[in-house]
Amino acid sequence: MTLAYVGLGANIGEPRRQLQTALKELNGLPKTRMTAASGLYRSAPVGHPDQPDFLNAVVELDTELSPDALLDNLQEIETAHGRERPFAGAPRTLDLDLLLYGDAALATPRLTVPHPRMHERAFVLKPLAEIAPLAAIPGHGKARDLLCACRGQLAERID
Repeated sequence: MTLAYVGLGANIGEPRRQLQTALKELNGLPKTRMTAASGLYRSAPVGHPDQPDFLNAVVELDTELSPDALLDNLQEIETAHGRERPFAGAPRTLDLDLLLYGDAALATPRLTVPHPRMHERAFVLKPLAEIAPLAAIPGHGKARDLLCACRGQLAERID
């Protein structure tokens, strides 16, 4: 079993409902058990500011799935929620990002772990630090320690 962390985000449709449904779906993945889930956080969009704020969360999964198999399952859930990818940073009904997979550092054409720029994003670090403050991001440090550099970013717990 490997501990993996997945970031959830949504900002169009019914984001709260979509994230709640996705949490149930993540808990039902094969060979996987959800062991922790953060609260919901509201955050400002990054890259394309002319869109609604996001709701975000992070979950901890204990999984026997390989990183690629886990990614396949995450993308199936996104697709079932109507996820489209017209351009990078586009508004989305559901975004599921594989943030960390054990202590692995992977870089393939379809998957990079740890997730790029997660160490610079309060909307990832705050919910991650809530459930796993000592979680280490390979090459960068502990989630809770990296939050200091993100002080100016909006990531407000809403529940």
